[in-house]
This record gives sequence, structure tokens and C-alpha cells, in this order.
Amino acid sequence: MRHLQLVHMTVRRTKKLNISIQEHMAINVCPGPIRPIRQISTYFPRLTPTSPTPVSPPAALSPTTMVSSASMDAISSDSDDCTSLGTLEFELRYEQRSSQLHCTVLRAKGLKPMDFNGLADPYVKVHLLPGACKANKLKTKTIRNSLNPVWNETLTYVGITQEDMLRKTLRLMVCDEDKLTHNEFIGESRVALRRLKAEQSKHFHTCLEHPPPLPSPSATGEALRGISCYLREWEKEQLHSLEERGRLLLSLQFVPPLAEEDAEPDDSWRGGGLCVGVKRCAHLAAMDVNGFSDPYVKIYLKPDMEKKSKHKTAVMKKTLNPEFNEEFFYQISWSEVATKTLEVTVWDYDLGRSNDFIGGVCLGAHSLGHALRHWTDCLKNKGQQVERWHILTNQLP
Repeated sequence: MRHLQLVHMTVRRTKKLNISIQEHMAINVCPGPIRPIRQISTYFPRLTPTSPTPVSPPAALSPTTMVSSASMDAISSDSDDCTSLGTLEFELRYEQRSSQLHCTVLRAKGLKPMDFNGLADPYVKVHLLPGACKANKLKTKTIRNSLNPVWNETLTYVGITQEDMLRKTLRLMVCDEDKLTHNEFIGESRVALRRLKAEQSKHFHTCLEHPPPLPSPSATGEALRGISCYLREWEKEQLHSLEERGRLLLSLQFVPPLAEEDAEPDDSWRGGGLCVGVKRCAHLAAMDVNGFSDPYVKIYLKPDMEKKSKHKTAVMKKTLNPEFNEEFFYQISWSEVATKTLEVTVWDYDLGRSNDFIGGVCLGAHSLGHALRHWTDCLKNKGQQVERWHILTNQLP
């Protein structure tokens, strides 16, 4: 009897199972149902509250299959990515005449809990991209202990040009305020400003998302390499571009010479001239430790061998949005104006040490873009006051 058992065991050991390589791979790689390949849209979700809910697993699947499928999902994706961050409701309106962009933050719903009590202290911070200036960031008030906060607060950007509307993106970040530690990021939503129409309000109700990743091509798979290369090129382009340091509202007017019959008897100057009006600045870079600046503006009409064309405004204390409303007049002919360059710079006044350069802009025949158009419009429209907003850059003229 013992001999028969040994023979039987030997037969079982030497018996070979005829399994093809395809079946072997299917057993080891796919223990559950075949899952669809993730598409590129999966990495950039654009869900809305009205999107259809995910389809539940079929009832025909066994509990074992459902458990194995769930375990694969848990392994293949991060748990934070599967957590709902909440929704954000807001309105945007661009007023082209006043160059103002209004962002009305209405409410948020179903925010992710961030505190030990299962609640959060949320606020919304908006930021225009590209742009690294701290004054470019505006924020709402903080709502305490709520996952469904209501703000109904309007944040306004001043000096937004038509070019900004074509190339900039508004980033809305919902954060949790912590007094003892650093504030925590909850989620964000981004809107390209080119989607807006002037003088029309547009309502948005979006799901909050994680910030887009910046992976390294060597550490990612084939599916993410294209995305990574694109983001790296975009980041490189932003680093090479000039940093924006605020906005400046200027008015230019060439006053034509007076005719003899229009001139007063005691007028010693009947020729024309250039009137430069420094109206105001908006969203200047903060240069002092208190988060503000003490700005003033200097203007210089070049070339000027005798250096008599330098003028400056009064200093405005502790502000990033100063209003100057000062005008300076240059007695010069129209032919001479066409060969000149107007250099406008904004500085932060510091007592006892060198003043800090905030930003500047040059207007003349050799300028580019918005500055060139402002200069040519002034020369074409004699006697008319032409106002334009200009972007201040960190490049010293």
C-alpha cells in the first residue's frame, strides 16, 4: 500500500500542465477584469457638477473580482487623487473701458476637511499667470469652520489690457488658513481670460483640482513624456520672459503751436509741446519688509545733453496702488518729439540709503507693442489726450 502511494505521488509531480505563454501572462498580469488604458484626458480632468456619475460595477461580478479590482485601483492611483476636493462658484467680468477685471467669488461646496475637527478655515486667493509679483495676488476673507463657505466678495484687477486678456490665465486657489502652521492648499481652478467677452459677466461652477504636475521625463512612463516636455518648455519660456512689477497709467498729449491771433500779448512761448500725465500705478511690487512700498515716478525725455528733462512726482507712503495725478510739460516741436524717447521709471523711496528700482517702461519710435502704439497715437492725434496702461518690467531702461 505504501508503494502505491509513492507511485501516485511521483505521477502527480511529473505531470505537466499545458499552459500557453498568453494564458500565463493573462493570469499573472490581469487577475481581474481588463481595465481600459488611461487616456491623456485622465491626467487633466475637467469635471463639472453636472457631469454624470461613474457607472457602478456590474452585478454579475463576483465579490472576489470586485475586491481584486478595488485593490488594483488602490495600488495604481494615489488616495488623494481619488478624494473630492469640492466645487467653487464665481463670476468674471472684464470692463474694457476702465481696464478692470472683476472676479466675484461666490461660494464653495463640499471642501476637503483640513482640520482635526473635520472642518476647514477656507479663503480664496487669485493670481494672474504669468506674473510673479506679490501685488498680483488678491485674496478674500477667511470663513471659519466651514466646508461650504459663502464669500460673495469681489476682487478687482486694475490696468488689465486687451493683450492681457489674450495671453493670461486667472488662477483661483482655495486654501485653509492655519494660525500656528503654514496655510494648506485645498484645490484650484484656472480660467483662460480669452474665454471672456468684454462688458459681459460669465458664471463659472467648477470642480477644484490638484495643481498640474511637473514630472521629470526620466522618471515617468511613455504616456507622460509629452506632457512633461510641454510643461518644461512652458516653464523655461516664463523664466526667460521679463518679470512684471506692476502697472502704470500714463497720458500723452502733444499740444500744437498757437496761432498768432490766438496767442496772448504776453505769451513768450507760442510753440507746441508734449504734456506727460502720470495718473496712477496699480499692483506694484512690494519692496519693503512691511509688504508695501513708498513709490514715486521719474520721467526723462532722451536724448538730453543738458539733462534738464528729468522730473519726478511726489512720494506716496506705504501703498502698492498710488494715485499721483501730476502733469509735466516739455516745450518741444512736433518734429523733435518724433526723434525722442520717453523713459518712465517707478522707484521705492528709502530714507538713508539708495532707492529701490521697481519697474519701468520706454515709449518712443523704437519701442515695441503697446508702448509703440501709445506713442504713435499721441503723434497722430495732435491736441488730444491719449491714456494707456503700461506693464512695468524689472529691466532698467
